[in-house]
Amino acid sequence: AMLDPDRGLSLTIARVVQRLQGSSLHSQLERQARVSLHKPEIKLESLKEDIKDFLKTSGWEKKLQNAVYSELNVFPSPCHPAAPPEHIKEPLAYMRKAQGSWEKRILKSLNSMCTELNIPLAQKRPVNEQKELLNKWNEMGTDEPDLSLFRPVYAPKDFLEVLMNLRNPNYENGEQPSFRNHLGLIQVPLKVKDIPELKEDFSELGLNIGQLGIDDSAQVPPEFFENEHVRVGQKVLAEQDSAAAQQYVRQGCPTALRADLWALILNISNQPEDILYYEQLKSNVIQHDLLVDSLIYKDVKLTASNDDYYFVFEDYLYQVLLCFSRDTSVLEHFAYSSATPPKSYIRGKLGMEEYAVFYPPNVNYNSFILSVAPLCFLYHEPSKLYQIFREMYVRFFFRLHSISSHPSGIVSLCLLFETLLQTHLPQLFYHLREIGAQPLRISFKWMVRAFSGYLATDQLLLLWDRILGYNSLEILAVLAAAVFAFRAVNLMEVTSLAAAEAVLADLSTLKVMPLLQIFLFATVT
Repeated sequence: AMLDPDRGLSLTIARVVQRLQGSSLHSQLERQARVSLHKPEIKLESLKEDIKDFLKTSGWEKKLQNAVYSELNVFPSPCHPAAPPEHIKEPLAYMRKAQGSWEKRILKSLNSMCTELNIPLAQKRPVNEQKELLNKWNEMGTDEPDLSLFRPVYAPKDFLEVLMNLRNPNYENGEQPSFRNHLGLIQVPLKVKDIPELKEDFSELGLNIGQLGIDDSAQVPPEFFENEHVRVGQKVLAEQDSAAAQQYVRQGCPTALRADLWALILNISNQPEDILYYEQLKSNVIQHDLLVDSLIYKDVKLTASNDDYYFVFEDYLYQVLLCFSRDTSVLEHFAYSSATPPKSYIRGKLGMEEYAVFYPPNVNYNSFILSVAPLCFLYHEPSKLYQIFREMYVRFFFRLHSISSHPSGIVSLCLLFETLLQTHLPQLFYHLREIGAQPLRISFKWMVRAFSGYLATDQLLLLWDRILGYNSLEILAVLAAAVFAFRAVNLMEVTSLAAAEAVLADLSTLKVMPLLQIFLFATVT
């Protein structure tokens, strides 16, 4: 049910106020207001206005604006007050049901692993193990435990199979005329954008606009644009305004400013209480041994140590992911995600809430590792790295691992990718389909990992600039289609899935921005 705009606005304001009331920012503002009472410029007769002016000039108003902006970016626009809570999670019942059964399947796989290996989901570590772990916290990568019995809970292709089998029960096959001619693997009727709409959404990527990541723009000499862009970036940082930073990064971030700009957009300031929170998570890791610890360990070993770019960050990856698996604040985002976190209890304490352990909803740590690793290039302080990753997860990455109808959700991205190819490269699309090489079978893993581990790091960071800038993951589907367009000539000659995969096996030499620009702005629509 749609709300009238005024009602929607007042509900949004009420929710943001409620969310900020318990925050540390709220108590800091109160403290500042009390301190200001002793200042000579604060007069009793104009108290309210004077305090407001003081908070403005001392920078606190800007901090409040950024906090509000951050809330508005993360949480969905309000539903009708009468809508049941599960509608906020996901409006379509068949999507909720599919996500529920996918979660059951993952949990079942975890539980059967526990039974087979005779280890609990969670247990307290003996004191000597705690000491040992504390001592080697910064070099966990040197350990070589035998993890041959642990297996990944699922692979991307298992998840793709689930998405391919999704159906809207209201449409019997082929009943929906506009959708009948969609010949891709995804068979659910969701609305996705066409190229004219994408052009409008991504207008800052246009051919006549300066971009970082484009070396030979005809309009603007790159070095001239870069110097000017750096100057503007420094100004944006000095202003400390999240909304301005988000607009700015649509044209790319200068390398030297990226870490600070991303932190500003995500509203991460690494306050003493954030550092303390990270230390608490760390002590939880040291005290309790979870089954997922071994899965994380195995995945980091498999993923990072075989990656030329990421292996140097192995120790950071353990720290961030082990802490993430203990972080209950992540649970807040399940109010607006179609996922529901599974819960288990420390052995022998079934049903006692203080012994409950929430399992992160996606136990495919391989994708998690690939979403932390690029951040290690930007942040070298563990608690800050951790907060940035957590915020990227609750804003963006969780959508790549759960079944929903959201435009940035993985189902919509798959459908957008297939629709773009079928519409703009029909010959290629039909050819690949005929030889049994459905394009989505190849591009799915790129999108589910937000291209991490596939693109060169500098290119990946330019892509992620735009994810943050547009607060959307749709650009992943556009890039996936652009890659197929770029390699179309070679792909037209292949005669099998294996050959098509070989043509697209190495994306490490690709330049992201020219590909996106050509696909969006030079394709005839």
